[in-house]
Amino acid sequence: MTRRSAFPAALLVAALLALSTGVWIAHAAGSSRKAPAASLGPVLPLGHAGRWITDVRGRVVILHGTNMVYKLAPYYPAAIGFGPSDAKFLRSIGFNAVRVGVIWKGLEPKPGVFDAKYVAQVRATVKMLARYGIVSLLDFHQDMLNELFQGEGFPDWAIEDGGLPNPKLGFSNNYLANPALEHALDQFFDNAAGPSGIGLQQYYAGAWADVAKAFKSDTSVLGYEIMNEPFPGTLWEQCVVLSGCPLFDTKLLALYKRVDAAIRKVDHRTLVWYEPNVIFNDGVNTALGPLGDPNAGFAFHDYCLTAPANNSRATNPVCDATDALVFANAVHRVTQTHDALLETEFGATNDVPELEDLVSRADKNRVPWLEWAFCGCNDPTTTGPGSVQAMVLNPAKPATGANVEWNTVRALTEPYPQVISGVPLAYGYNHATQTFTFSYTTTKAAGGRFGAGAITQVAAPSLDYPRGYLVHVTGARVVSRQNTAILRLAADRGVRTISVTVTSR
Repeated sequence: MTRRSAFPAALLVAALLALSTGVWIAHAAGSSRKAPAASLGPVLPLGHAGRWITDVRGRVVILHGTNMVYKLAPYYPAAIGFGPSDAKFLRSIGFNAVRVGVIWKGLEPKPGVFDAKYVAQVRATVKMLARYGIVSLLDFHQDMLNELFQGEGFPDWAIEDGGLPNPKLGFSNNYLANPALEHALDQFFDNAAGPSGIGLQQYYAGAWADVAKAFKSDTSVLGYEIMNEPFPGTLWEQCVVLSGCPLFDTKLLALYKRVDAAIRKVDHRTLVWYEPNVIFNDGVNTALGPLGDPNAGFAFHDYCLTAPANNSRATNPVCDATDALVFANAVHRVTQTHDALLETEFGATNDVPELEDLVSRADKNRVPWLEWAFCGCNDPTTTGPGSVQAMVLNPAKPATGANVEWNTVRALTEPYPQVISGVPLAYGYNHATQTFTFSYTTTKAAGGRFGAGAITQVAAPSLDYPRGYLVHVTGARVVSRQNTAILRLAADRGVRTISVTVTSR
C-alpha cells in the first residue's frame, strides 16, 4: 500500500542520577566502568510473550524499520540495487528491522513450480541484512493482485476475472470500481478451483510452505506475514462500518488458518503474522476470529485516507480520531488474543509533521513499527512520485547527500529502547528539544523479574545527537562508552522501575 488513497474520503467520513540515591548521571553517556561482556542487540531468534516481541533471554524487543518491496519483475530487492551500503545506512540511523517483499508471481511463475533462484535472491538479502544486525519480516506483498489490474503480487495463472470489464482506473480506484479485479478477489477468497482443479488458496499455502522450508533455520527472520492488505472484493461496502465485516473476515480467517497450517508442517518456531482486511487501516474494527497459533502476531497498518494530499494528518481532527481508533483496535485485539503486535506500514509521505506525529503515536502506544518505504523504486501502486514516499531515492547508489531524503529520515530517526530487560511503561522523543524519556519495569513479559546487572539497550543515533548526549537515569547505571550509538543500562539491585532521560549536550 501507500498513502491515503484506498477509499474516497467522502465514503469513509460518511461511514465512520547518583548511585547512593539511586540516580546515575553520565556525561555524553560516558562511564568509567567497564561494560560487561554481552552482545549488542537481541539474542535471536525472536519470539513473543503476549503482545511483546521478545528475544531468547525473554527481553522485550522494540523494532523500528522500513519496507523494502520491489514490485516490478524480477521482484526481489537486489534487482533495484538494494545491498550492503543500504543496510549500513539503516543501521546508522538506528533501524533494526526490514519488511522484505516476497512476490508470489516471482516465487511460483507456473502452478506448482517454485523458482529456487528467486528464493535464493530473497535469502541473500535476508542474510545481508542480518550481517548488520537487522532482522527481516518476510511479506507476501500484493496490491490489486496483478499487473492485469495495474497492480502486483499474484501470478497470472492465479487470476480468475470472469471475463468482466477491466477499466484502468489506477491505484487504488480499481479496488472500488473494477469488476474484473473484484471478481478475481472473490474467487481467491472463496478458494475457487485453479489450475488442475486445485483450490487457489491451496496454491497460495503451498507457496508459503516453500518459503518456510527455505527460511525455517534462519534465526534472523522475524516472521512470515501471510498477505499484505487483503481487500474484500465485492463485499467491501459491507466493511465500511466501524464494527467491521464478519462475512468477509470469516473468509479471511479461513485463508489464514490454511496458510498457517501449511507453514507449521515445516516450521514450528517462526512467528506467523496476519493482517486484518485493509479497511482496518481507516479506523474500522476487525471481526477476525483468533488464528489459534501460539506463535502468531497481529500486523496492522495506519493510513489516514480522509486528509487532502497537502494537509498533514497532524493537524487534521478526522485523521487524529481515525488514527486513535486504529491503535485502540489493534491493542484491544492482542489483549484478547495474546498475539504479538507490530505496525508494518504507515507513512508513505515526506510531510515531516505527519511523520513525526505517526511515530509519536506508535511510541505512546509502545508499538514497534516498520515505515513505508525505503525507496520509491518505480512503485506502480502509489500516489504521487516515488520521491514522496522514499527515504533513499536510488538504492543502487550510496545513501549519502542528495540521494537521501534527509527531512524524511530525520523525522523517522529517534532514540528508542531496542532491547529491554523488562517491560516498557512509556517512551518517546521530542524532536524540538532533543529529549528522550523512557521508563520500564524489571518484570519479565513472560513472568518473573530481571535481576541486578540486567542490560537494557537504547538506540541513540548520531543524527539526533551529533554533539553527544547526557543521560539521567534512576534505578540503573550506564555501562556503555561515551557517545556510543547504543546506550547500555545495567539495572541496580532490587529495583522494580527504571527511568531514563537523554538530552543533547
